[in-house]
Amino acid sequence: MPRIGTFDDWVDLFRQWQKDLNLDMPGLNDYQFEAKFGDLYSPEIEFGDFKGAHKWEKVLHIPDQRIKDALLNLIVYQGDTEFASVEQQKNLIETAPTTGDLLALSRVMTEEMRHGFQMCNLLVNHFGGSGKLEAQKLLERRAFENNRLLGSFNEDVNNWLDFFTYTEFIDRDGKFQLKMLSHSAFEPLARSMGPMLKEESFHLGTGNNGLLRVIRKGRIPIGIIQRYFNKWVPTAYDLFGTDNSTSANWAYVWGLKGRFNEETATEPADKSHLNEAARELYRKELQGLVDRMNKLIGEEQPKLLVPDIKFNRAIGIYAGETYDLFGNKLTREEYEEYSRHVFPTPEDDAMLCDIFKEGDWIEEKAN
Repeated sequence: MPRIGTFDDWVDLFRQWQKDLNLDMPGLNDYQFEAKFGDLYSPEIEFGDFKGAHKWEKVLHIPDQRIKDALLNLIVYQGDTEFASVEQQKNLIETAPTTGDLLALSRVMTEEMRHGFQMCNLLVNHFGGSGKLEAQKLLERRAFENNRLLGSFNEDVNNWLDFFTYTEFIDRDGKFQLKMLSHSAFEPLARSMGPMLKEESFHLGTGNNGLLRVIRKGRIPIGIIQRYFNKWVPTAYDLFGTDNSTSANWAYVWGLKGRFNEETATEPADKSHLNEAARELYRKELQGLVDRMNKLIGEEQPKLLVPDIKFNRAIGIYAGETYDLFGNKLTREEYEEYSRHVFPTPEDDAMLCDIFKEGDWIEEKAN
């Protein structure tokens, strides 16, 4: 790709990225991509060493190069997830179970593109040459080439059960990340989050309502649904970052990223365990969602569960460890056998393919 000089140059590359993905979905050609900015929780920095100072409107106002570098990194990682999501979901366009689901998918993908557009607007307009380079690289990586920055966003989304599970759990992590960034000391980033959170709420609703519609219809076995939960939830736990994270500590000290409940928290932040605290709030939210799903499942059927935080982790203190879904330690040999039965299998794929072909596997989407 040619090097970019202005944001308009980046937009040209963005349009080419769309063409390269061969995106053909309702409403995309008429959608006007733009950067949107909302209100701030506070015009003052809300926590950390600079608490009480006015939020930084420009990068040149930031007093330390280390802070600028950390801020750039936060924006790059957020933007990477947005474009990756589109790449993961693009193959579902032609297999939507209903027209309503196709429209929902189109909206989710278009808004994810806008979120990436928003992050690149910040990179190009505020971070000089390094920001322009990173904005360009966001359009060069590919989820299906396994070179996106975070593990969840290199996984395949193979079918609509995959999609509903992904939007339920991975987009929900996105809500947490956006909410934490909404307290950022960098004003353009903080002001970007309100519109993004409003759009993200539709993505979460798409996943949650989709799973409820699947369960109420009763065609897909609960065991298969559970195995898709097992596929995605551990990757979502990983998205919160490593345990005892020094980067999360510094992001808080520098005012770049707050806690999920920053505006209501009464206790001082435990800066050594910020990622763990956010991950536990997320796990509790998932438990409430799954409890609701279980109320729709007959007494004679197994109930769904939220995998334990130690299960199948790729980063942090439990990375590569051999725990079962309930958090019980297994030997390496036991885990190898166990893992053959707890993730989606070729047999699951074949059964789902047959169910999808037969149709009538999901409730009609409410208007």
